[in-house]
Amino acid sequence: MKLLVTGGAGFIGSAFVRRRIAATDDTIVVLDKLTYAGNLANLAPVSDDPRVAHRLEFVRGDIAEPDDVRPLVGDVDAILNFAAESHVDRSILDAEAFLRTGVIGVHVLLEAARERAAKAPIRFLQVSTDEVYGDIKEGRSVEADPIAPRSPYAAAKAAGEVLARSYHSTFGLDVVVTRGANTFGPYQYPEKLIPLFVTNALDDHELPMYGDGLQERDWLHVDDHADGIGLVLDRGEPGAVYNLPGGSGRTNRAITTVILETLGKPWSLVRSVPDRPGHDRRYAMAGGACEALGWTAKVPFEDGLVETVHWYRDNRPWWEAARSGEWDAYYERQYGQRLSESVSA
Repeated sequence: MKLLVTGGAGFIGSAFVRRRIAATDDTIVVLDKLTYAGNLANLAPVSDDPRVAHRLEFVRGDIAEPDDVRPLVGDVDAILNFAAESHVDRSILDAEAFLRTGVIGVHVLLEAARERAAKAPIRFLQVSTDEVYGDIKEGRSVEADPIAPRSPYAAAKAAGEVLARSYHSTFGLDVVVTRGANTFGPYQYPEKLIPLFVTNALDDHELPMYGDGLQERDWLHVDDHADGIGLVLDRGEPGAVYNLPGGSGRTNRAITTVILETLGKPWSLVRSVPDRPGHDRRYAMAGGACEALGWTAKVPFEDGLVETVHWYRDNRPWWEAARSGEWDAYYERQYGQRLSESVSA
């Protein structure tokens, strides 16, 4: 197949590109705006490999701009939309950017897909998140459960997937949706919990843990996430939603403990900072629909976490480059006041 992968220079998108190129004969066009989280270095394992580089094309552009999208859709068999502003903290600071990418951008892609579908079959895969279910007090969310997003980030993701599914119902477009659990692994921009705490600890900087650190997430390795998306692309039922759980519920405090132990760093680096507004306490999903297709997460959480910590330890040039530009201003805005009010964790 020929695939258009939007946001393909980001964390999960680039993992999909690397694994899909290695596992199939597909050709892939990556469309990415290269914002703070998009990084061409994430695609280097493909673009620098002469055996497969000819099957990857990169285009810099914005999914919310029809003129950037339309020329790329005319001969593709599927669109996979990974493009998103991706961090709840940033959505609290600036919700509008999330709406532009997560709603307007999705609409532009869907319209382009609808034009293509009038001439030849095309599949549209919208990459969503478990955060659309909202705070889960007990049990595990299933695909038929109502969605109840509680942050601007999750609301934008929910709106995007609902819009995509409406194009299946209204126009008959071949749409599938995946909802992935909290994802971790190499090449993740260091604003998220695991890479932030690993890179801060490597430099003996304070680790800003929200509140008591007992917020619980279901953790999924990025390779498993990418493979689950690939399976849904190949086998998913049009109009269906597929949860991709990790099956590894852990609190932020427990994650922090493993990171520090792996690096041989002291707990005294951890500071309890004022929590973010509306912070969901727990996410958890069941994955029966995707299991029926033949997918379950394979990377054991503890192994994957230690390997991830080692990757950041061994790839300092990558994350130092990622933490350039606007990083210092963002970090000060997000954590400066919080750290000044922090207490021992």
